[in-house]
Amino acid sequence: MKILDVCCGSRMFWFDKKNKDTVYMDIRDEQFEIHGKKVNVSPDIVGDFRDIPFENETFYQVVFDPPHLKWAGENSIMRAQYGQLDKATWREDIEKGFHECMRVLKINGTLVFKWSDCQINVKNILDVIPYKPLYGNQRGSTHWIVFIKEEQA
Repeated sequence: MKILDVCCGSRMFWFDKKNKDTVYMDIRDEQFEIHGKKVNVSPDIVGDFRDIPFENETFYQVVFDPPHLKWAGENSIMRAQYGQLDKATWREDIEKGFHECMRVLKINGTLVFKWSDCQINVKNILDVIPYKPLYGNQRGSTHWIVFIKEEQA
């Protein structure tokens, strides 16, 4: 496989939700209906983005769209669709996630990171991670940011 989506959820932004070159991973595997909306989280592999179950330098691209909510109602559609970060450990969790994503990337591979500013500003996220973005959008509330794994000096 060439691409790993570590928090695939219901694959909402994928045009081809069954792309043959992609491994879809999520910590959840569940199908349910909430407030009249069906949610289908059906990953190829159940796994945690903080401990990705693949060897070093396996993928050419990693997609990282972690939960971005620190708080949400117990029965909210947002929590059901996107999950929720731990309020106390979110900084460490995001940092571990970035390290794991970079670990499984091949040298010169790309990490595509998606973040919504609804509860935690993207600037706070970029302060938490030790990687420098290559490019991405800097305006609006949903950010797509690309990183590259460079060879160690």
